[in-house]
Amino acid sequence: MQLAHDIRGEGPPLLLVHGVVHRRHAWDPVLDLLTPHRRVITVDLPGHGDSPEMPAGADPLRIGLDLMAEFLEQVAPGEKAHVAGNSLGGWFALEAAAEGLVASATAISPAGFFSNSLDQARAVNTFRTLRWATRRLGGKRDVLLESAVGRSVGLGVFLAKPWRTPVEIAKIDAAALLTNTVIDRGLSADFSFTPQVDPAIPITVAWGRRDLVLPAWEARGVRRVFPQAEVTVYPGLGHVPMYDDPRLVAQILLDGSARAGVPS
Repeated sequence: MQLAHDIRGEGPPLLLVHGVVHRRHAWDPVLDLLTPHRRVITVDLPGHGDSPEMPAGADPLRIGLDLMAEFLEQVAPGEKAHVAGNSLGGWFALEAAAEGLVASATAISPAGFFSNSLDQARAVNTFRTLRWATRRLGGKRDVLLESAVGRSVGLGVFLAKPWRTPVEIAKIDAAALLTNTVIDRGLSADFSFTPQVDPAIPITVAWGRRDLVLPAWEARGVRRVFPQAEVTVYPGLGHVPMYDDPRLVAQILLDGSARAGVPS
């Protein structure tokens, strides 16, 4: 399966993996801050953006990770890339680190640290409720998102400063809620992590205090799985914080890979 992607910049390879219902353009706000220092690779996960759907019946987490490993071989042959991800993409980054596939992993509000099954069900139902509300709005959806107030209402679950999201981006993201199949197939999956092959791989986890999808209390579970992880909860950031504070997010990504000896 060929995954839609872009490669920009110079330096050590840094793969950025988006979250569920998003696409590679989720990282646009931070790209210009990263590309002077890293060769940045952004990719659409299967079933997202311009990439093909996942095969029917496949385990969406396992096949996604296998495809990511193959993809890294294509875009960074002979190198161990640094991988960073948000939400579902954060799980992929951390699982890739657990399996020894990367030079470093940086995760922003990653999936995989649910307190219990009810906590996971709450996260799944958040997406399903948003999809239901988006469908009910019908043709009024795009009109709502054209105003800063409307974007604050429509995207407030995901961002601390949703009014900063460009109108066209907000419309694309809202439409993706209606068509994305990973909400049903992937979010109820088993997010357990593989025991670490190499616990020396640097791991950085950042969480937004304002995260309403995967609340910051879940960050307490990170070091039980990855004892070497550097974990920080940031005030003023939501679940998808790239528009909330691009400079801070870019610095988190640079610092995460710098822990593996790469200059920031």
